[in-house]
Amino acid sequence: MSETVKLTQYSHGAGCGCKISPAALQRILSSDFLAPKNSALLVGNESCDDAAVYQLDEQTCLISTTDFFMPIVDDPSEFGAIASANAISDVYAMGGEPLMAIAILGWPINKIPPEVAQQVMDGARKICAEADIPLAGGHSIDCPEPIFGLAVTGKVQKKYLKRNNAAHENSLLYLTKPLGVGIIATAQKNAAAKPEHLKMAVRSMLTLNKAGAAFGKMEYVNALTDVTGFGLLGHLIEMAEGSGLSAEIDFAKAPKFDFLDEYLAQNFIPGGTKRNLDSYRFKVENLTEKAANILADPQTSGGLLASVDKSFKEDFERECEALGLSLTPFGEMRAKKNCPVNIRM
Repeated sequence: MSETVKLTQYSHGAGCGCKISPAALQRILSSDFLAPKNSALLVGNESCDDAAVYQLDEQTCLISTTDFFMPIVDDPSEFGAIASANAISDVYAMGGEPLMAIAILGWPINKIPPEVAQQVMDGARKICAEADIPLAGGHSIDCPEPIFGLAVTGKVQKKYLKRNNAAHENSLLYLTKPLGVGIIATAQKNAAAKPEHLKMAVRSMLTLNKAGAAFGKMEYVNALTDVTGFGLLGHLIEMAEGSGLSAEIDFAKAPKFDFLDEYLAQNFIPGGTKRNLDSYRFKVENLTEKAANILADPQTSGGLLASVDKSFKEDFERECEALGLSLTPFGEMRAKKNCPVNIRM
């Protein structure tokens, strides 16, 4: 039955491209309500970080996060696996290690057979096993569109905790995965994606960001986040503004799939890209149309964005090689300027 079901045709968005825009989210989260202070809550709503962090004792912190979305691929097992890798990534982005997950499933029972949802769950089980954590339960509802994701619990030693707002001036910027999965997903939704290109994008989205746990132990990694629905620019703006700095990046050096031009020429641009740009275009200098469509492309299960002390460049790149990552910097954190991000073309 799953061979005849194209999951992406049942959703108006694709993966993290269906996220609410940064501007709208800011309005949603704004409130005059004064929550009781909790000294054990190290990371909460006061920042734009990837997960909540609660200190359990002098050394150990608990990480809590959730992420879910509509299908970005047609294959149900791959959808479940990608959604799971994306959710677990938030724990790695805090420098932590995942402990367990519970599933979040919304399913249009009257449109898509339960057996297809079972395959989604199996994809999630596979990724959780790869992350060495149990899929320990969850909750499901009858829903107009298919939705899947995880709530993930992790842990981190307090001294290894990484934030997205702690970048240092003159630090180098690295990204562990190429940009462009939103563009290829939009092409797939329109039956125009070449199989080899889609395969490359899916392989990237299925790759766990396990390196984040290792980055947490590197003192010279001073800020860390993952790149998802707000695109590289959105998450880089959060890092720059939160750190009181600006970022200068070289568009040519930013990691990206080399086949994007042919899809941009056909105008396969996600709706999420426009929402992202409407929210933060004014915070970016020297932004060309091509750079905007790639750097604001909503990523699903995207890479880790790391700010690294420049004096440890060789050490970091050597450690990355040992982790199976061949990385070069694409930008640098600078003293605060008029805009949070400046692009060199």
